[in-house]
Amino acid sequence: MSPTVYMGFLYLCALPATVQSAIAFTSVAGGNVAAAICSASASSILGVFLSPILVGFLMDEDGSQAMDTLNAIGSILLQLMLPFVVGHLSRPLLANWINRNRKLVNITDRSSILLVVYVAFSEAVVEGIWQRIDAYSLFMIAVVSCIILFIVMAINTLVARLFKFSKEDEITIVFCGSKKSLANGVPMANVLFPASVVGIILLPLMIFHQIQLMVCAVLAQRYAKRLSK
Repeated sequence: MSPTVYMGFLYLCALPATVQSAIAFTSVAGGNVAAAICSASASSILGVFLSPILVGFLMDEDGSQAMDTLNAIGSILLQLMLPFVVGHLSRPLLANWINRNRKLVNITDRSSILLVVYVAFSEAVVEGIWQRIDAYSLFMIAVVSCIILFIVMAINTLVARLFKFSKEDEITIVFCGSKKSLANGVPMANVLFPASVVGIILLPLMIFHQIQLMVCAVLAQRYAKRLSK
């Protein structure tokens, strides 16, 4: 594993949870949706402050010199937290319109995430990612992503059962505790890292994100079948 890909995995581990998919999978599996909303939202908000700090601690000396943590937090607040706050404050004015146009809002929401991923991947291609990452490296990134996801899900399940949480709460812990946000991760990476390495650093996140969606889709159906018996 190259040092830049290794940094990508460290960055992946420092990211907050994704909100939309964590709540969706919890709902499909029959878990505690209210707790999932609170957990995923809190992770996303705290990640704006904690992720840059964690990245600064986890990266080696050369990597940490590329960023000023306070300036990074300020830029991330401007890109991620400000729209979040404005959206909530404007809810009394826009709630009725949003309820009437849910389909349009959902399409816009998914399209914005798709564009974020497309831009990040396009920048990686322009920076020559395929000259530095071969097929074997891609395969190993996928393998390591699967191992990380399995370990985290296993720990979450064991801890939930050790503390005797209900099955609904266990589902919430498993899904909210194992997700990593691509929508937050890409803008953060653009702030935290030099443009020349952003594409490779984001590669583990991109692959992990796809794997977590596929694995959690299967797991959510299994949980739903168990609860229906």
